[in-house]
Amino acid sequence: MLEDSQRRNALFAVAFIDLDRFKMLNDSLGHSFGDLVLVEAARRLVIGMRGQGQVCRFGGDEFVLIVSELATAEEAQGIIRSALESLCTPFGVDGQEVRLSASVGVVVGPTADSPKAEDILQNADMAMHRAKDTGRDRIRMFHPGMLRRARELMALDADMRRALEREEFLVYYQPVMSISGERTLGFEALVRWKSPTRGLVTPHAFIPHAEESGLIVPLGELVLRRACATMAAWRQRYPAARGMTLAVNLSARQFVQPDIVENVRQILRESGLPPAWLKLELTESTLMGDPETALSSMRRLKALGVSLAIDDFGTGYSSLAYLQRFPVDMLKIDRSFVQDLPREDSDSRELARAIMALARSLRLGVVAEGVETREQLELLAELGCEAVQGYYFSPPLPEAGVPEFLGPSAEAGLPEDEPGQA
Repeated sequence: MLEDSQRRNALFAVAFIDLDRFKMLNDSLGHSFGDLVLVEAARRLVIGMRGQGQVCRFGGDEFVLIVSELATAEEAQGIIRSALESLCTPFGVDGQEVRLSASVGVVVGPTADSPKAEDILQNADMAMHRAKDTGRDRIRMFHPGMLRRARELMALDADMRRALEREEFLVYYQPVMSISGERTLGFEALVRWKSPTRGLVTPHAFIPHAEESGLIVPLGELVLRRACATMAAWRQRYPAARGMTLAVNLSARQFVQPDIVENVRQILRESGLPPAWLKLELTESTLMGDPETALSSMRRLKALGVSLAIDDFGTGYSSLAYLQRFPVDMLKIDRSFVQDLPREDSDSRELARAIMALARSLRLGVVAEGVETREQLELLAELGCEAVQGYYFSPPLPEAGVPEFLGPSAEAGLPEDEPGQA
C-alpha cells in the first residue's frame, strides 16, 4: 500500500491503535473472552474504515490502520475517527457488554518522500504512547518534537542509571517548623541530583521519568536509607534532634513493591533510627489506586511503629470513607492551597479550614506546605494550623546546612524526648 502511494502525489496516514485497559479485561474475564473481543474489535475497525484503507493486527491488543491517496491531513483524521467511533460503540460478547476506548498515534506525510515503513510505525507508536501518557482515549499526531523528546529521555535514562551507580543523588532536608517559628519539629527528606554534566537537577526534571521507568524504586530506597542514617546520627550528636521527626516520601511504585515493609524494617534496623521518629508520606492517588492492598500495607507499616501521612491532601481522590479506614496520622495541605490563601476571591482559605476541621475531628496532625510569606503564615495561624514548612523559613538544605536548625551539639546520653507532632 505504501509503495503504491509513493507513485502518486498524495499523502498517506498510519494510525497505531492500542486498546485501553485491555489487560484488565483479559485478566478478569479470561483469555478466551479477550480473544472474542479482539475479533469483534478488528471487525468494527474494518467496518468503520468503510473500505478507505487497511486494518492490520500488529500484536496483542494493538492494531494499525493504513490510509493512502489522501488530499489533506484532515481527511486522514476523519477516516481514523470514523473507525474509532465504530470501535468504541458498546457491543455484546458472550452475554457481556463491552465498552472499549483506544489510545491512537498517527503519522501523516507525503508519499513521495516517505521514510521507511519501520520508521513510520515507530513514530506512530511514539505518538500513541504520548496519547496514553496524557490520559488515554485520545488521538495524538506525531511531530518531530516527539522524536527529540524521546532521545532526550533516552539520554536522561542513561544518565540516571549511571548517577545511581556513582552516587550522584543527594538528600536535602527542609525543616518543618512550629507555626510560631520558634521550634523545629522535624525535616522532610527531598532528593536532588548533582550531575557532572547537568549541574544540580531539581526533582521535577527527573522524578517523572524515574516513576515511569521504574528507577524510582532504587532511588526511593536510596533516599530512605540515607535519610534514616543521617537522622540517627543527628539524634546522637544533637540533643534537640531527639524530639524531631523525619518525613520521607514513598512513591506509588515503591509502595506497591511486595517487599516494601521488609525494606523499611531493614533500613530502620541498619540505621538505628527508632521507628517512631520516621514518617512515611503517601499521596492520595497512591492509596486510591488499590485501596484494599494499600490498607493492608499501611497496617503492616504501622505495626513497625512508623507514622503515616497523606501528602498533597485535597488534590487527589479525597474520600472521607477511606480516610476513616486508613491508619494515617497526618494530613499535609498542598502548597497550591497555601499560595492562594491571601486571595479574597479564592476558595483555598475555606478548603484549608475544612481540611483542618476534618483533621481535628479525626485526631490527625496537619502540616501546611509551601509557606513563602508572612501573610500566608498568619492566615494559617488564624485557621489553627500548628506546623508548616516552606521557603519562608528555609529552602531544602544539604546536610551541612541543617545544624543551625538542630541547636548546639552535645555528647549522647541525655534523656530522650517524645517525637514532635510534625
